[in-house]
Amino acid sequence: MAEGTATCIDILVAILLPPLGVFLKYGCKAEFWICLLLTILGYIPGIIYAIYSITK
Repeated sequence: MAEGTATCIDILVAILLPPLGVFLKYGCKAEFWICLLLTILGYIPGIIYAIYSITK
């Protein structure tokens, strides 16, 4: 049950600040940099990628 709660919190953080949600899950790896770039180019693509990378 705690695993599901962490995922919900991660998704909420990813909606508010997409790079932060990915950073909390993966650290400073390639996923974070991709999400940061997508968020700079457009907020919605950053959210979509963050939710995708957190839930995969």
